[in-house]
Amino acid sequence: MTKDWWKESAIGIPDLITETPGPKSRIMHQNTAKYMKGLSSQVKLFPVCFDQGYGITLTDVDGNRYLDFSSGIYVTSLGHCHPKISEAVAHWAKKLMNAHDFTTPVKEKLMEKMAEVLPGRLNSIQLYSDGTSAVEAAIRAARAITNKHEFISAYRDFHGKSLAAVSCAQMYRSETYSYGPARAAGFYMVPRPDPYRPLWTKNDGTINTDAYIKYYEEFIKEGTVGNVAAFVLEPAQGWAGSIFPPDDFFPKLKKLCEKYNILICDDEILTGMGRTGEWLALNHWNVIPDIITLGKSFGNGFPVTAMVVSEENGGALEKISASSSYGGNPMACAAALASIEVIEEENIMQNVRNVGEYFMKRMIKMKEQHPIIGDVKGKGFLLGIELVKDRHTKESFEEAGKLVYQKAFSKGLAWVPAGHILRMSPPLIMDEKYASLGMDIIEDSIALVEKEFGY
Repeated sequence: MTKDWWKESAIGIPDLITETPGPKSRIMHQNTAKYMKGLSSQVKLFPVCFDQGYGITLTDVDGNRYLDFSSGIYVTSLGHCHPKISEAVAHWAKKLMNAHDFTTPVKEKLMEKMAEVLPGRLNSIQLYSDGTSAVEAAIRAARAITNKHEFISAYRDFHGKSLAAVSCAQMYRSETYSYGPARAAGFYMVPRPDPYRPLWTKNDGTINTDAYIKYYEEFIKEGTVGNVAAFVLEPAQGWAGSIFPPDDFFPKLKKLCEKYNILICDDEILTGMGRTGEWLALNHWNVIPDIITLGKSFGNGFPVTAMVVSEENGGALEKISASSSYGGNPMACAAALASIEVIEEENIMQNVRNVGEYFMKRMIKMKEQHPIIGDVKGKGFLLGIELVKDRHTKESFEEAGKLVYQKAFSKGLAWVPAGHILRMSPPLIMDEKYASLGMDIIEDSIALVEKEFGY
């Protein structure tokens, strides 16, 4: 096996032989939707039925082949069905599927490898089967470490769909009311710096990070009871649209947290394991958090996640009943270990940095040529294009976002919708040839939508 294992399967994509979604897709989706409810917006906007995936290619039941710009929503980051990872999972599926939290040979190797690649002394680990469980465990760990109970998170962050995780995020979304009538007690939210839409600016019009930090300090004093255990934050916001903070934000937040003995809980479920060109996105700012959560691409599609605390706080995990039924089973450990080894063996992060530079240059050029593009953002393979009705008012252009998503999908690009911000999360193995192909499809779709709206 070589690092080019996926390229032969990608020849000729996109390759569409029926209308999309095709007739078989429509029938299968209708049959499934009779019973399965609560589908995501991407399925509702484009109800295709996928049958196969390999590398950067997805194939639907009608035989249409798509270029993948989603990675299963940030999950299959090393390509669909990577041979090494699939074989590692299959090996343990035939040998030992679960032994609760007993040690297994593959778990021993995974623990050692994680301690090797994670920064600082982040080496006290527990494993889970979904991101929400990891975040909930991180919240329990923060309480045990600090003996404090309050938490601060940021507007438009996303951390999961159970009580504490939801309370760390925006609770009202469009027509979704199920998150509850109120945030859980002791959970607060503060504005987060968005360079394109800043609340506070300097005299030159650029974002004023110090003003955000000053507000946080005032909020800790006046808006809480002084019992804040942790700031719970995504290093870059995924659901909100690939929004990165100014480079000085996390270093300054770290100093504030140290002043008040508050932990930083770094939610890397979406950003971690190489997506931005680093093991952790927080590494870009040389900030070592106190707690991290890993997921999505951690096992390249196999349901495995992790919660990690620093060595000096490892004893706290003994106090929170940290283990879970499925977390750390041999198949999960094999998937995570193989994924880390692939990142190292195939020099994945260097590819992310190199092709990521192409993505940014291309998006900047697109912004110059298309009036509905208000802003472009990203690092590595975590990318966003923000659509606006008017660049001066910056009014969000939700209708255009949905149409661009649908038109690009109909041209053979499988990707992620996010309202007025187009999100791109290609597999990290993708080279510049296919990166360019995907961006061509997106740009063509934007041009068509602009024409429809009279720009």
